[in-house]
Amino acid sequence: MLTVNNTEVMNLKNAIRGARNPMNSWNRSDSFFNENGEYVLGENDLSLAMRLRQAGGDHRKFMRQIFVSMDITAPMYWWKEFDTYKVGTVANSTSTMHKITSSPFDISHFSTDHMDKPTLDFMQGVVEYLEKLRLSFLETKDKQIWYDIIQLLPSSYNQMRTCTMNYENLVNIYHARKNHKLSEWHTLCDHIRTLPYANELIVCE
Repeated sequence: MLTVNNTEVMNLKNAIRGARNPMNSWNRSDSFFNENGEYVLGENDLSLAMRLRQAGGDHRKFMRQIFVSMDITAPMYWWKEFDTYKVGTVANSTSTMHKITSSPFDISHFSTDHMDKPTLDFMQGVVEYLEKLRLSFLETKDKQIWYDIIQLLPSSYNQMRTCTMNYENLVNIYHARKNHKLSEWHTLCDHIRTLPYANELIVCE
C-alpha cells in the first residue's frame, strides 16, 4: 500500500526562465499565470522544454529546478528501495525510534493488502503481541521491551515521509520503476503522471 498527499509543484516559472538563459531568448517566453494562479506554459516555452528534455541530462538542467514536495505513506520494505534515490531528494520522516510506542498498534498501520487469509491471521497475532509489548513498555519503561518492539516490527509497517525532489529525479524514478513487481511503485508512477506537464517532460512515451 502507498498513498500520496499534499503534492505541490514549485518554481516552474523560474526554471523556464533559466532554460532561456543560454540563448538569451527571454523575449520568446509566452507562459502566464491563469485565473487560478497556476503557471501555464505557452506554446514556445513548452516546445523549448520538450526539446531540452529530449536532448539529455546535459541540456535539461532546468528540470532540476522544478521542485516537487509530497507526503508519501508507504511500508518500510518500500522505503528501503526508495532510499536508492538519495541524490537530489530529501525526506523527513515520522520517527520510529521516538514515537513507536506513542499510539496503539493496529493492523491498519501495516500494508497487508496482498496477504492471503492465513498470513493475515498470523499478522494479526503479531500486531496484538506488539500492542502487548507496547503496553508493557509504557508501564515499566524497560529498554529491553522497547528493543523487542523495534526488532520484531515487520517491514510492512507504514511510515509517512515528506519528500522533496525535482523533475529530473522523477524521470529516473518513473522510467526505472514503472514496471516494478511492487505495486507501490505503480501507485507512485501513476501519481507522477498527474503532475503538471508530466506527459511532456517526465513520461515522454
